[in-house]
Amino acid sequence: MLCLRDVDVHYGPIQALHGVSLEVAEGQVVTLIGANGAGKSTVLRLVSGLIRPTRGEVLFEGASLARVAAHDIVARGVSHVPEGRRVFAGLTVLENLEMGAYLVRGRAAIRAALDEVFELFPRLRERRGQRAGTLSGGEQQMLAIGRALMGRPRLLLLDEPSLGLAPNLVQSIFGVIAGIRQRGVTLLLVEQNAHMALRVADRGYVLETGRIVLHDTAERLAADPNVRAAYLGE
Repeated sequence: MLCLRDVDVHYGPIQALHGVSLEVAEGQVVTLIGANGAGKSTVLRLVSGLIRPTRGEVLFEGASLARVAAHDIVARGVSHVPEGRRVFAGLTVLENLEMGAYLVRGRAAIRAALDEVFELFPRLRERRGQRAGTLSGGEQQMLAIGRALMGRPRLLLLDEPSLGLAPNLVQSIFGVIAGIRQRGVTLLLVEQNAHMALRVADRGYVLETGRIVLHDTAERLAADPNVRAAYLGE
């Protein structure tokens, strides 16, 4: 579904990605793990069209995204949940969700999408009239994911979904990730909690200073002594 081939990315004179190649097959959960500043979020921003490669190819379902505007990438079926949630604080929960459905045609289709989000996140149904800025961090993360799902994506990009959440909410968010996958959505996941990421993923890539240094099945990465020492605290 998604393929990056020998991609370089620069922020001005600084090179953030060096010859990155990766693949995400339809129906998979693929995770990117690595230290802060390794380039993980840059990969997601690249796929969603927020930045452009200086070299290499980004292909979604075989078509190049190199010159496609970010809103057109959303229309093709890619949604991005950025780090830090970035909900519209002054809008209600329902208004935030409806913003995510701006490409969905027909009230019946929007209602169906809302029902699916509320099934995944019952707390959002309870707070549908509450302003997003007054929600807890965990509730805002639920809202950010729900807003992305309102567009009915086929590929969901998740950037640090557990960041800053209490341990019980981390478990809940990863349970939701498994539920999203069961609904047929493909996921590319960036996550500092490598334990949880490798538990839900099919495959993973390890990024170090903008380079992929290792990739394998999630099970093998979780058992790799170097990965365990560097990222799993073992």
